[in-house]
Amino acid sequence: MPYSSLRNFIERLEKEGRLIRVSTPVSSELEMTEIQTRLLAEDGPAVLFENVIGADGRKADMPVLVNLFGTVERVAWGMEREPQDLREIGEPLAFLRQPEPPGGWREAVNMLPLLKKVMTMKPKTTSKAAVHEVVKTGSDIDLSTLPIQTCWPGEPAPLITWPLVVTQGPNPDDKREDNFNLGIYRMQVTGKNTTLMRWLKHRGGAQHHQRWGKEKREPLPVAVVIGCDPGTILAAVTPVPDTVSEYQFAGLLRGKAVELVNCKTVPLKVPASAEIVLEGHVSLDEKQDEGPYGDHTGYYNSVEKFPVFTVSAITMRKDPIYLSTFTGRPPDEPSVLGAALNEVFIPLLQQ
Repeated sequence: MPYSSLRNFIERLEKEGRLIRVSTPVSSELEMTEIQTRLLAEDGPAVLFENVIGADGRKADMPVLVNLFGTVERVAWGMEREPQDLREIGEPLAFLRQPEPPGGWREAVNMLPLLKKVMTMKPKTTSKAAVHEVVKTGSDIDLSTLPIQTCWPGEPAPLITWPLVVTQGPNPDDKREDNFNLGIYRMQVTGKNTTLMRWLKHRGGAQHHQRWGKEKREPLPVAVVIGCDPGTILAAVTPVPDTVSEYQFAGLLRGKAVELVNCKTVPLKVPASAEIVLEGHVSLDEKQDEGPYGDHTGYYNSVEKFPVFTVSAITMRKDPIYLSTFTGRPPDEPSVLGAALNEVFIPLLQQ
């Protein structure tokens, strides 16, 4: 049965003893990171912190989920597989990455079932969604109400660490490369309704931003999903070929098409079952200093300039769950994801 939401996955993990709930007060500033580093070192469970205290001493209005993909087993489960079956995921990826048509009619016939499956996994759109139970706009927008983590000492501001950043290029109907892109780019909070968008030049979101700026004057519409079904999250960290969007590949992982909903203030679609969505625009010309932040090297990144993201709406469930992580010297969640994806890549290397 495909996980239709993050909550479905949490139920599975809790039932299997792979997730625990913590009601003891825990600070989102540094303390949460310290606990996660020990959990990862010991192949520990995912944790739902139910009593999160911010840097200002206030109790957060929502729990924080951490260490979700802290083991290869949980990554595989999120992809609807067991660890020994991860290589199966690489087979459709290898097919979709083929630069040339099949060599003969037998090969073409053999590919038909997979091609049909790919086509049937295009996302569907609904008009009603749990993520629109609460909608905040204008003066009601305040990012400080979210339990955003401060990971390491000396960092300049809280950091959104598990955002699925949804973008489209200027010509999504005509150019495949302008189709929906989902990427994970850390976001430094700079105000009640602003962050920085740290996307590197070669990443899909940055390329959309660059192409948009060549054809448009207005800022790039962006939606930031914080917490959704595991298939969509993991599709965003998988190097999906340009022939399909991450939403479509998420459908392949789940065995069921992803259900999307139109955003309230930007012309984009997000998973209907998401926990929290930040809608807004990334400036084409305004940039600010980002960092320094702790990195996988064990050191702090250098300060660089990245574009400003201005929030036009926050939508969420009535009882949202905030998904968070940290980046540091391995083991961390990115290194665990890398180990799991190594198995996925093998069929691609065998092409």
